[in-house]
Amino acid sequence: MELTSALLSARRPTRRINVGDVPIGDGAPISVQSMTTTKTADVDGTLAQIYALAAAGADIVRCTCNEEPAAEGLAHIVPRSPVPIVADIHFHHEMALAALEAGVQGLRLNPGNLRKEAEIKQVAAEARDRGVPIRIGVNAGSLHPDLYKKYGGATPEALVESAKNELAYFEEVGFTDVKISVKASSVALMIAAYRLASETFDHPLHLGVTEAGPPPGGLVKGTAGIGTLLAEGIGDTIRYSLTADPVEEARAGRQLLESLGLRERKGLDLIACPSCGRAQVDVIAVAKEAQEALEKLNLPIQVAVMGCVVNGPGEAREADLGIAAGKQKGHLFIRGKIIRVVPEAEMVQSLVDEAERLVADGVEARLAAADSGAEAEAEADRRALLDTTGHDPNRTAEKIEIIRRHSDN
Repeated sequence: MELTSALLSARRPTRRINVGDVPIGDGAPISVQSMTTTKTADVDGTLAQIYALAAAGADIVRCTCNEEPAAEGLAHIVPRSPVPIVADIHFHHEMALAALEAGVQGLRLNPGNLRKEAEIKQVAAEARDRGVPIRIGVNAGSLHPDLYKKYGGATPEALVESAKNELAYFEEVGFTDVKISVKASSVALMIAAYRLASETFDHPLHLGVTEAGPPPGGLVKGTAGIGTLLAEGIGDTIRYSLTADPVEEARAGRQLLESLGLRERKGLDLIACPSCGRAQVDVIAVAKEAQEALEKLNLPIQVAVMGCVVNGPGEAREADLGIAAGKQKGHLFIRGKIIRVVPEAEMVQSLVDEAERLVADGVEARLAAADSGAEAEAEADRRALLDTTGHDPNRTAEKIEIIRRHSDN
């Protein structure tokens, strides 16, 4: 971390939870979160946006789960996502249960929308059994009417009491794997609510100014609220809520943390798929080798390491450069376009060499220098891989069948 972080207030101690492989609280690095704007049922479109968000600095991505097609989409998305996925639940507890069945690494529940005690406890118990954390996402704009009446409006005390009530339901079923947010569109209200929450709870806090609006005003409001609290040592995850491409949210969050010295600055952004059932190489090992080699060059580019050529180039098409495995070969691509096919043993070195050329010559020049038969060879490898592994290597159909059975009941 930079020296500047030592000049801020000490971070407030909190409990540790894990959203997938991302640790939160108890001194873990502050995480950046964003939310997709696609229909979750649009699997390919949503995955493309998730990869773009990961490349821009998002550690966790939230997707809406408001209907059965969205839950089924999550069953396809989760095993192929480079970052943990949190399902955003609206009014129906059945969608929370379906999202858990789909394999999400986290849930977000709004106490103002999902109000029945028995349903809340059912979701919490299922999340407990699966080891999946829940964010209690209180929002000033959807506060429970009883609390609104009790406090005469959306006050800091009302927002915190809403979270306390939800937490009490969770604790009755032995569920404590929780983080909390008390968002408002008013910066002053948001700051006051989080200050009170930090005195009330030892659970990790997720910071955000809700409905901040489009840039530049939305960026100013988000930075004023989130930055103030981070400087006071409050907050474990953050999200800018902008009326804009969510990639702008991720970039802003990353830049804020870097400017405060709370996350290290880096020139290289490397993303990798989670090594699903179709992966043809040890993605973790290849990604680690590639990162070590590329970091020595300190190149300001986004690089993707993908386990298979079937979906890899398309899912990571926002990356400047990437490589996808398949049939003992590496398929180099720039912005999703295959430019060269190399032997598997030469994947990392080819990636490094092309990265240097890309930075020196630019995207258009390197696309123009692509091997003429590369795309055709990659397509042949893609089809051969599909013939070998089938269209459902992650057994998604089984999860979808369970989701549908639950919905029918």
